[in-house]
Amino acid sequence: MTHEFSEAIAEDREPLDNWRQYFSFSTDHKVIGVQYMVMTFIFFLIGGLLAMIIRAELLTPESNLVDRPFYNGLFTMHGTIMIFLWIIPFNAGLSNYLVPLMIGARDMAFPLLNAISFWILPPAGILLISSFLLPNGTAQAGWWSYPPVSLQFPPGQLINGEFIWIVSLILIGISSIMGAVNFVTTIFWMRSPGMTFFRMPVFVWSVLSAQLLQLINLPALTGALILLLFDLAFGTQFFKPEEGGDPIIYQHLFWFYSHPAVYIMALPAFGIIAEVLPAFSRNPLFGYRSVAIASLGIAVVSIFVWVHHMFTSATPGWMRMTFMFTSMLVSIPTGVKAFAWTATIWKSKLHLETPMLFAMGAAAMFIFGGVTGVMLAATPFDIHVNNTYFVVGHFHYIVFNTITMAIFAAIYFWFPKITGRMYAEGWGKLHFWLTFIPANITFFSMHPLGLQGMLRRVSSYDPRYQGWNVIASLAAFLLGVSTLPFIANIVGSWLYGPRAVDNPWHATGLEWTTTSPPPRDNFAEIPIVTRPPYDYGDPKYSVIVNSDHGE
Repeated sequence: MTHEFSEAIAEDREPLDNWRQYFSFSTDHKVIGVQYMVMTFIFFLIGGLLAMIIRAELLTPESNLVDRPFYNGLFTMHGTIMIFLWIIPFNAGLSNYLVPLMIGARDMAFPLLNAISFWILPPAGILLISSFLLPNGTAQAGWWSYPPVSLQFPPGQLINGEFIWIVSLILIGISSIMGAVNFVTTIFWMRSPGMTFFRMPVFVWSVLSAQLLQLINLPALTGALILLLFDLAFGTQFFKPEEGGDPIIYQHLFWFYSHPAVYIMALPAFGIIAEVLPAFSRNPLFGYRSVAIASLGIAVVSIFVWVHHMFTSATPGWMRMTFMFTSMLVSIPTGVKAFAWTATIWKSKLHLETPMLFAMGAAAMFIFGGVTGVMLAATPFDIHVNNTYFVVGHFHYIVFNTITMAIFAAIYFWFPKITGRMYAEGWGKLHFWLTFIPANITFFSMHPLGLQGMLRRVSSYDPRYQGWNVIASLAAFLLGVSTLPFIANIVGSWLYGPRAVDNPWHATGLEWTTTSPPPRDNFAEIPIVTRPPYDYGDPKYSVIVNSDHGE
C-alpha cells in the first residue's frame, strides 16, 4: 500500500477532519447519503414541532390555542413534511449510503445525477416552510390537497400557500424520479461478481421494489399536481366542478401514487428489520427467497389498491368490491415477511441491543397496524370510520410506530459503519423506551376516538372526546421529548464516541467487510461474492461480542 493511499484511507476514517464535505456538492454516494439523512432529520424535528402544536390545541374541546385557518395549515404541513421531507427522502439517503456497499459497487451508477437529486430537496423544503410567512398563510387543504378545497383562493393571488405547496411537491417528485432511475440502474448493473439477485440482502430487494414503484406511480402524482397548478394559477378547468371539471379524477391520480407511497416508505423499513433481526439473533433470515420475492409482491399488489381511499367518493359498488379484494390481498406478502421475522428470532438467544429493540418494536407495531389495515380494507367498516381518528391512529402505527422506529434501528445499527464511532448503549435504550411506550399510548388512543365518531382535521370537538385526547396529547409531548436523548447520543458519539471496529455486530453483509467509515471507493478491491446472505450458521459468526464494540 503506497504512502499516499494510506493517508487517503486515514483521512476517510476520520470524517470530522473533513466535515466541510457534508456542506458541499459531492458525488460520493456516502456523503450524499449523510446529507440526505441529516437534512431530513431537521425536517422531522420541524414536522414534530407542528404535531406538538396540534396536540396542544386538542387538549381542550374548544379551539383556543390557534385560529382555525392556521390549524388547517398545521396539519397540512405536518403531513406533507413527514411524508415528503422525512420518511421518503431519509430512506433515499440510507439507501444511497448502503446499496453500493451492500452489492460491492464503487458508487451509484450516475454519481452526478445522484448529487443533483439531493440538491433539489433543500430549496424545495425551504420553499415549502417559507409559505408560513405569506400574508394568507400556508396551504390548508391537507397533504392530499383535494380540489375544489385546494382551489379556493381569490383571483389575483398568484403567490399563495397552495401555489408554493404544489411547486415544492413537483420539485420533490422530480428529485425522487431521478433517484429511482439511479437506484434501479445501480442494482441491476453495478453488482459485484457473484452477487446474484438471490445473494442480495433483503434491504436491497426492498429498495429495488420501492424504487420501481416510484418510477411507475410517481409520474401520475406529478402530472396531477401540474394540472392542479394550472387550475389554480392559469384559469384551466381540469378539476373545477362548477366549470365542468372532475375533482374525482384528481383523487384517482393522487392515490394511484400515494397509496403505493405507503409501501415506498414501508419497504425499506421491512428491509431494515430483515437486516437487524438475524444479526442480533444469530440466525439466518428464515425463508430468505420468499421474503425477497414478497418485496416485489407487495410492490405489484400495491399498484392496484388505491381506490380503497375513495370508498366514500361516489365509488360504484363493483369498484368497491374489487378494491376491497385487492387491498386485502396485500396482506399475503406482508404476512410472509411478518412470519419470517418471527421465525428468525424463534427460540434464538436474542441480544437486545438498541438496534434490535427498535427493530422488534417496529415489527410488533406493524402487525397491529396491519390488523387495523385489513379492517379498513373492508368496505363497510371503512365507510363507518371514514374521516375519523381511527384512520389517523392506523396510519401513524405504520408511518411512526413501524417505519420511523425502523429508521431509528437503522441509524443505531449502521452508525458505527457511517461514523467509525460507537454510540452510548444506555442512552440508546432510554431513547427506545421513551419512544415505544408514548408512541403506543398516543396512537392507540386515537382508535377508540375514531370508533366513537370523532372526526379528524378538527380543532374543536364534543367534550365527550376529551379524555382520550388528553391521554394522546400528554403521551405525544413525552414522545417529542424522547428525541432529545437521541440527538445528544448521536451528536456526542459522533464527536467523542469510542472508535468502532469494522464489524462490531459480527454481521455478514458486504458493507461490514470494509473499514468504518469506508474509504472513498468503498473497497480496496471489488469483492467476489461466494456465499449466501445471512450465513450465520458459519462457526466464525456464532458469537456476538456485546462487551467490546470499540477498539
